[in-house]
Amino acid sequence: MKNDDHIVIDENSDLNNIICEECKKEDESVKQNLIMHGFKFCNSCKLSKTIFPI
Repeated sequence: MKNDDHIVIDENSDLNNIICEECKKEDESVKQNLIMHGFKFCNSCKLSKTIFPI
């Protein structure tokens, strides 16, 4: 490739990490839960999955 020495940073990739897979809302807790537990759920959906694990 010709542009090997250029680094392109995609600013939208961070936005994809803060959208909950369950309720599709943006929340900072999604990124924290992804790092801690491996799931892209917000705290509200994580709590509901803990109480009702269906």
